[in-house]
Amino acid sequence: MHQRPLAATGRSVSTIGLGTWQLGADWGDVSEADALEVLAASVEAGVTLFDTADVYGDGRSESLIGRFLAAHPGHGVTVATKMGRRVAQEPENYTPENFRAWTDRSRANLGVDTLDLVQLHCPPSAVIDADETYDALDALVADGAIAAYGVSVETCDQALSAISRPGVTNVQIIINPFRLKPLDEVLPAAEAAGVAVFARVPLASGLLSGKYTSSTSFAGNDHRSFNRNGEAFDRGETFSGVDYDTGLVAADELAAALPDGLSLPAASLAWIASRPGVTSVIPGARTTTQARSNAAAGSIDPADLDTFAAAVVDVYDRRLRADIHPQW
Repeated sequence: MHQRPLAATGRSVSTIGLGTWQLGADWGDVSEADALEVLAASVEAGVTLFDTADVYGDGRSESLIGRFLAAHPGHGVTVATKMGRRVAQEPENYTPENFRAWTDRSRANLGVDTLDLVQLHCPPSAVIDADETYDALDALVADGAIAAYGVSVETCDQALSAISRPGVTNVQIIINPFRLKPLDEVLPAAEAAGVAVFARVPLASGLLSGKYTSSTSFAGNDHRSFNRNGEAFDRGETFSGVDYDTGLVAADELAAALPDGLSLPAASLAWIASRPGVTSVIPGARTTTQARSNAAAGSIDPADLDTFAAAVVDVYDRRLRADIHPQW
């Protein structure tokens, strides 16, 4: 597994990380035993970045990661957590007092004195644009509560605003073959500023797994059932905002352009990781098989993806650009 610098932190993280939303909630049930096995399989495969949040299972994801890392000293894993969605997404709630309370809770969940990296969890644009936001985050760094901070965003404009701030270590944004807009400006700006980029929702909530059909059903507590139209949070978080049936057709067309021996999810992850400016791709995994397969994508030679890369642009332009590009 290749490792890339995490901006100016002195740390390096794997090109394929592990997103752990699914170990907390909103993806159906994952037992504690299965969750711990997914974490173990990922580390064994060379993953050195876990991405989590204080609201994933109301802290369950963080606590499971804390238990796992405590049992594996010398693990070498960087944990990137997120904060800000334990209250209504209103600018007045993003206060130094709340930042302190949220980080203290995450420190307790993870069992650490200093959090490796804390990201604001898709806050309103007014929060991302405000000087006071970064003053409060700088104070947490100065106090030793956090080592570094970043911002997870919904839109490219939000990403560009965060990248312009000198203390920002990373931005986390949706990038995948169904979401190409960040390639236009966000990745070049981040690379120029020395800001790391975590590509989230890289398999479009499973649409790029190649496993789903028009008859596939999802559990009632899975966001792919209850948030398709943005009923619970931003629509772009579910299937990258792509209409489900349109996404199935697009995925089939991408699958037809796969190199021999590569699966659609592996090619998708490797293609994202090969985009200039991307630091790490953070797919989720519910099973050890998924965890190992995702990690293996980090060793795919980008030179083997030329035909697939051309298909990504073609399919996006024909089927998705008109609907997706203007929104995020």
